[in-house]
Parts: sequence; structure tokens; C-alpha cells
Amino acid sequence: MARRRKGLAIDGVLLLDKAQGVSSNHALQRVRRLLQARKAGHTGTLDPMATGLLPICLGEATKFSAHLLEADKVYRTRVKLGETTDTGDAEGEIVERHGLPSSLDRARIEAAIDAFRGEIDQVPPMVSALKHEGRKLYELAREGKTIERAPRRVTIYDMRPFDWAADGFWLEVRCSKGTYIRTLAEDIGRSLGVGAHITALERLETGPFGSERRISFETLESMSEEERLAHLMPVDVLLAHLPTLQVDDEAARRLLLGQRVGVLETALAPGDTARLYRDESFLGLVESTQPGEIAPKRLVDTATR
Repeated sequence: MARRRKGLAIDGVLLLDKAQGVSSNHALQRVRRLLQARKAGHTGTLDPMATGLLPICLGEATKFSAHLLEADKVYRTRVKLGETTDTGDAEGEIVERHGLPSSLDRARIEAAIDAFRGEIDQVPPMVSALKHEGRKLYELAREGKTIERAPRRVTIYDMRPFDWAADGFWLEVRCSKGTYIRTLAEDIGRSLGVGAHITALERLETGPFGSERRISFETLESMSEEERLAHLMPVDVLLAHLPTLQVDDEAARRLLLGQRVGVLETALAPGDTARLYRDESFLGLVESTQPGEIAPKRLVDTATR
């Protein structure tokens, strides 16, 4: 009986430029297989219709992916006015059509957009990965079922409409985690009395990552193995917002064994989290338990490094 390959212990972060028509999980698995990585995970689903930035965590980076799940995002979307679909996007069936009155000018649309800036309540769409009694909502939606969803509080930090057309406009949105852009477009269309859905969606930024290092699967596929690995960013880029703490060999050894360690110089207050380093090596996260003392919180597996 042939033994199953476990894959390589590859650690790092890849900023994938996800193509349209590909699910996030499918994109993730393609990258994992190409790199022969033992472990991989992404940091927030993009719909198959959506394109753009999909950070993929490999190996030890998966331990810290939650920090990007909590991050703010930037999207660019095309809002089509006058039509509502059952999915909120162009892949759904049109359920309502409205004529666009001559009074629906740019000033009126911009005023409607302004009303959605700041903290707002959103009802998550049925076509989403949220779960109800263990099943994803989009699975229930495919069966023609509708489940009552409680509204969620999200924050729209900024919106910029541009590239106006007779039937709609493009919109760039900076928002908090958990924001559904299709729902935002639907709500804007509803407030205008004409309905709306999105016909394109691209994620431009997530947390500290922008579009500069995005790479398509096709480009990655054309690279040599050495070039692919060189394109990975180190694990600790996910944690750049946290303070750093350097320790010596003995302190590092004890922390890696799960022990608490006293530190003489630290600005950490009890409860604070910091990145831990021994020389140039990132060892994971520690937490200040009391003044002058730290404990391991989430450490990397140094046996694979």
C-alpha cells in the first residue's frame, strides 16, 4: 500500500490574486498542492464571483491567521441600479426591475451613499458562509430556504463613488470585518427606491496588505520552486501591529517549554501581547501576565524550522 505524502513544512504568507469563478477554498488547495505544502489556510472567504487579494497562510502562519480575519478591508465594486437579484450579485436571478427616474441624479445617489457611512446594521445575506444549525446559509439558499438573520453592526469608514454611468457606478469601500458589500449595495438601492445589485467585486486590501505583492496562480505556476518560495513573506508579517520583545537563549528555551519568564525591561502592561524573538528568529506570541513577567501565548513549532 502506497504511503500518503505529508507535504513539505513550508512557513509563510502568500498574497494570491484570486481569479473570478474560483472559490476561496479551491484557490487555497491549488496553491497548497503547487507548493506541496503540508498545511495551508486562508484569512477570509472571497465569493467565487469576487477577485483580488486572498492572503494564504502556509505552515506555522496558519496559527496566526485569525489576526487578519479581524482586519479592516478595502473593496472595489460595480453597483448596478434598477435591478434586484436573489443573490445580490450578477450571478443570481433578477427578482425586481425598476425604471430609473430622471430625478435620480448624482447628488441624490451621493446623499444616499453618505447615509451609510459610519456604524450601520447589516442583515447578512442568505448567500453567505455563515452557519445555521451546522449548515452554511448558502447551502440552505440553494434549497430555496430562507432563515431569519439577526442584523450585525459593521463600520463603513469611507466610500468613494466613481466612473458614473446611466445605470450605476463603481464604489470603493473601506470597511470593518464582517461587512457584506452586496448587502451594502442592495441597501443603497433600496434607499433610493430602485433596487441594486453588484456586477463586479474586487478586494484591494486586507489589514496591512495591499495589491503590491499580489500574484496570480498562473504566474506562480510558471515560476521555479525557488522563485515561488522567494515570493513568500515571513510568518510575522501577520503580526506587524504588535510590539516586539527580544529574549536570550535561556529565556527562549523556557518559554518554548511553556514556562513563564521574568523580563527586566518591557513596556508591556498586564494582558498585552507581543511578538517574541531570539536574535532574528520569530518564536511566536507571548503575553504579559504581570509587570516584569511574560508567558507563552502562541508559539511556532521550532522543530520544523
